[in-house]
Amino acid sequence: MLRPFLRTALALSTVTAAAITLTACSLFKPEPVDIKLYVFECGNINVKNVALFSPGVNEGKSKQLTNSCYLIQHPQGNLLWDTGLPDKIGPAGIDMWDGAFHLSVTQPLTAQLDSIQIKPEDIRFLGISHFHSDHTGNANLFSNASLLIQREEFDAAFGPEPQTYGFAPESYSQLDRNKIEVLHGDHDVYGDGSVIIKKAVGHTPGHQMLLVNLPNTGPVMLSGDLYHFTSNRQHRRVPSFKFNREQTLQAMDAIEKFVAEQKAQFWIQHDLEQNMDIRHAPAFYN
Repeated sequence: MLRPFLRTALALSTVTAAAITLTACSLFKPEPVDIKLYVFECGNINVKNVALFSPGVNEGKSKQLTNSCYLIQHPQGNLLWDTGLPDKIGPAGIDMWDGAFHLSVTQPLTAQLDSIQIKPEDIRFLGISHFHSDHTGNANLFSNASLLIQREEFDAAFGPEPQTYGFAPESYSQLDRNKIEVLHGDHDVYGDGSVIIKKAVGHTPGHQMLLVNLPNTGPVMLSGDLYHFTSNRQHRRVPSFKFNREQTLQAMDAIEKFVAEQKAQFWIQHDLEQNMDIRHAPAFYN
């Protein structure tokens, strides 16, 4: 006679214990990760005809762009996002692409890292939005880092004809092939949601972007070259030199939806005017 009662009591106690456990879990909130985001000026780009970036608009007009790199300091190790134009170009600069661009470097990346007591060997992860040379210019300085790269970008950059995609293989020739981590889509770098790589192909075969969830500033999306300046974002304009126009438009739609869902700030890495209002190293965001 006692067995049905005992079975009922045991079941009730199990349900009660589970309810207590669920309540405790629902009350638990993980502490925000203590990370810092530093912004570096990684070169200057003078565009002789900005219509290259917005075909049919502002034909023959010049525009000054900046070139941004970023350092994320995380308890599990530092991540450098993009490496800019080569420091060796210097302030006098060079003309590229039959004079379409004049490139110069007035603040070497190495000096900016020194200002916050960071050496190249202190970088654990190297994330490059895509392998155009204005983003890989100083990559060889970080040969000890683990490169995080999408499969499509890896195949293009380390395949037989990287120049076909506008890549300069000599700028990343010293990266340790044994430390390359090939990605197949979005990637949580540290496994805690603080730094997320977002796949957004189209500008190049494996273009990617970076979401940084800062404890005080909130989420910040780093654009890569999805857009080069604000008006192109506003009007969804696709530059003439994109790898794939349709993929680019699809990436714009997907990323804009994600940014809205995350309520993230959107930092356009080449937008000079926007970057004037963004703090640069040695200052930081957290």
